[in-house]
Amino acid sequence: MTSVDLLDVAATARWIGARGAERIIGELVDALATDFRRWPDLDKRERVASHSRDGVIELMPASDGVTYGFKYVNGHPSNPARGFQTVTAFGVLADVHNGYPTFLAEMTLLTALRTAATSGLAARALARPDARTLALIGTGSQAEFQALGMRAALGVTHLRAWDVDPAAREKLVRNARALGFDVHEATSAADAVTGADVVTTCTADKRNATVLTADMLALAAPGVHVNAIGGDCPGKTELDPAILTAPGTAVVVEYTPQTRIEGEIQQLDPDFGVTELWEILVGDAPGRTSPTQVTVFDSVGFAVEDWCALRYVHDAVRADPWARDLLQRVDLVAEPADPKDLWSLVAAPALAPSRS
Repeated sequence: MTSVDLLDVAATARWIGARGAERIIGELVDALATDFRRWPDLDKRERVASHSRDGVIELMPASDGVTYGFKYVNGHPSNPARGFQTVTAFGVLADVHNGYPTFLAEMTLLTALRTAATSGLAARALARPDARTLALIGTGSQAEFQALGMRAALGVTHLRAWDVDPAAREKLVRNARALGFDVHEATSAADAVTGADVVTTCTADKRNATVLTADMLALAAPGVHVNAIGGDCPGKTELDPAILTAPGTAVVVEYTPQTRIEGEIQQLDPDFGVTELWEILVGDAPGRTSPTQVTVFDSVGFAVEDWCALRYVHDAVRADPWARDLLQRVDLVAEPADPKDLWSLVAAPALAPSRS
């Protein structure tokens, strides 16, 4: 039998705790930058989504012709009220040469890390280099990771946090202060945005919403960078369209065909011009062109990021003598001695006399 490496939830949590979430996010920023720079050579496609009244279940595949990967992920906004996580996920890597799986991992924690790293990568390319204050609109399960991502990428030290749920807001304030941030518990979204250099919107409601208006954004620091990560399915948005269409604003996306369906730009004309992040990273397109320019990263989460994260974590765990012991081995591939004789694996039990 061919065994596959498995990194389960408990092992992933132990590895993150030992290595450090901020360190991992910083390393992932660099890994993502490397993969985004070879964007044209990767096999990419929009996620395969199955929508229901309660939420969405998605498959997200990517490959470079050597290693294939996919993530299974759900998004169910009403889950917390029923005692479940809004988002859960697992991922698989496989060898393109023979199609055999090589790695199976939980990806609820890994998705939070890769989302923070993607936000950090975009901010490193688009935000002002002196950005130190982050406004968080939405302080749910992604918030602490987002804060660490911005600290790893930009050196952010100050947080201004707002959520309509007081418990979620208080949770973020408590955790962020323990992580060393100076935190202002805002009284409204407008209060959170006031004076901010970067604004991250990360809300869960599956609906067209406007959690950040153009008038609110005017309260931010000149040259603010908006990191919009909550609008990740059709019919779900967070930004006032006037923010996107304001003269001079640069709107950057991951993969245009997917973002036009799921991102903030689904609200706009299909011909509305955007730049893909990889184009900036390879020098084919400008990023920020002035200290006062408003930049927007309209991020929906893309399969290449998950594929990169899976490869990164598999390599990192195997390279660390201590962490290597966290990997379990599981048999997922039925592999008879004769590849054409699958029956041989069940023949003996099938022919044995039944027990009375």
